Amino acid sequence: MGTKDVDRVLAAVRRLRDAAVAHADRHEEHVRGADRRWRKSAENLLHYLSVRSRDIRNLQDRLSELGLSSLGRCEGHVLENLQSVLRMLGDSGAERGQGVSIAEGNRLIQRHAEDLLGSSVDRRGSRRGVRVLVTLPTAASEDAGLVGRLLEAGMDCARINCAHDDERTWSRMIGHVRREAKRRRRECLVLMDLAGPKVRVGPLPPGPRVMKLRPMRDELGRATRAVVVGLRFAARGVEAAAGAWSEPVDLELPMSATREEFGVRAGGLIRFTDARGSRRRMIVRRVVPEGVIAEIDRTAYVLSGTRMRAECDGREMVARVGELAQLPGAVVLRGGDLLRMSDDPSGEVGQMSGLSGDGATAAIACLPAGVLATVRKGEPVLFDDGKIDGVVRSVRRRDGVTRAMVEVTRARATGDRLREDKGVNLPETDLPVSSITPKDVESLRFIAKNADIVAQSFVRTPEDIRELQARLMELGAEGLGMVAKIETRGAFAHLPGILLAGMRWRRFGMMIARGDLAVEVGYDRLAEVQEEILWLCEAAHVPVIWATQVLEGLASVGRPSRAEITDAAMSERAECVMLNKGPFILDAMRVLDEILRRMHGHQHKKVSRLRKLSVAQGLV
Repeated sequence: MGTKDVDRVLAAVRRLRDAAVAHADRHEEHVRGADRRWRKSAENLLHYLSVRSRDIRNLQDRLSELGLSSLGRCEGHVLENLQSVLRMLGDSGAERGQGVSIAEGNRLIQRHAEDLLGSSVDRRGSRRGVRVLVTLPTAASEDAGLVGRLLEAGMDCARINCAHDDERTWSRMIGHVRREAKRRRRECLVLMDLAGPKVRVGPLPPGPRVMKLRPMRDELGRATRAVVVGLRFAARGVEAAAGAWSEPVDLELPMSATREEFGVRAGGLIRFTDARGSRRRMIVRRVVPEGVIAEIDRTAYVLSGTRMRAECDGREMVARVGELAQLPGAVVLRGGDLLRMSDDPSGEVGQMSGLSGDGATAAIACLPAGVLATVRKGEPVLFDDGKIDGVVRSVRRRDGVTRAMVEVTRARATGDRLREDKGVNLPETDLPVSSITPKDVESLRFIAKNADIVAQSFVRTPEDIRELQARLMELGAEGLGMVAKIETRGAFAHLPGILLAGMRWRRFGMMIARGDLAVEVGYDRLAEVQEEILWLCEAAHVPVIWATQVLEGLASVGRPSRAEITDAAMSERAECVMLNKGPFILDAMRVLDEILRRMHGHQHKKVSRLRKLSVAQGLV
């Protein structure tokens, strides 16, 4: 590369540097308005936004040809990186000491992460680098031992989802976390997640009172594991009520008979005819104080009132299944169907027995009431985490009620069930709802007194962040940590403003809630979008929680996919990883802990760390 080429590169880098400084000067109010701990970070974010507002790929190639930094890792120290390149190009006027240095950028994000999430030095005294946040199941309110085992496995923070359970249950969970952590001389913070204004399918006509007993099968349809069923005895004169069993069962059937009236023995058979008229039988494994534990290796549909017959000592014993819970209401949708959607909970809902007058095959109401007031023709609608896609074909408004006709554009040919309470995403609709619901306001009073961190769901704009901050100040909770969940298209579009608004709070972080975010931006764009969020958060020195479906297969069914393991390894670039609850959560916790420890030696943010590799010594 000739002298003229070098001069052109030098001039291009100067223009980048000058534009970055001018951009920060123009938006100085954001720096002044930030908490004092965040002011350098706010300025660095403004520098980064200026650089990334231009396409500098050609400049990067020319810098690489000169053996200089291509600016590809400048997020945490933008101005210092630009000044360093200018000095290497011979610009004697490039000033030193402006902006954040590489070392200071690393210190800032570590300090902000420790302020929000606690230390990353774990129970063994070693630094894993990434904390683990675990969603507590309801069982954690009754089982302190479960919380203790999670702490032993490496849990650093406990998450409570305010969309579920109640304050009494939350109190018991928090009490167990505090006591078990203190017993182990560990720090474990409590994060409480506001439910937020999620749009959901309203109540539908309930389904039948039926329970499906289905064994696990192999590829050839052969049963590989029978269903373990608990038939619970009734007390005299009182129908059986659900409760704990002395040993695990897959499903429970309440019975109308007492122990004396249904005196079966281990090894005996219980015969019945199921809802389809199919004859079935169960083998009694044992009789326990609660009732009968039996196995069945064929699929059966059991209704309330189903007669169960058994032989004991030459006598036939008969009992009936008690009242089963009704299945949640649902409608079945196929591609091309028309779905009538309204925001009036009192309107007609359910499956249309035949085509209705407007051609609809099903009708649902969306909650909260009035949520569809801004929906427009042509906008997309997604149901149940994107399992069903649709597009609005027409909109009619009358007396404050909106009715939209949605054409289903993607669903299984055999039909997909859309159940009540499932999520509805309207990614291109500016919904007329506050990010903090009346239920959230009630939850905040509890959170302010009992938790360490509050997570705000369905953030869309900087104003949403400022509203939560104002409410926390009214509650005297200025010391509470605050996490903005990025899970809507609007939040991603307003990400710079949301970051700058969050920096007004001393303890602040981001959560990439990849479930709803994938539905909103499209699964094909999720990888790109989550990278952009990571880049901006690193430029702002804001700690990130990597959330949704991490090792979900392992936590749910005990077996991870290869893609899940790779995803878990990628999460090392965040400051915290969130695991959702599941029956195999302890296994997921142990595997994640091991993955993060190994990756900590290889990767920090975007930078590969060149630790000694055993494989590299093969020819030495």
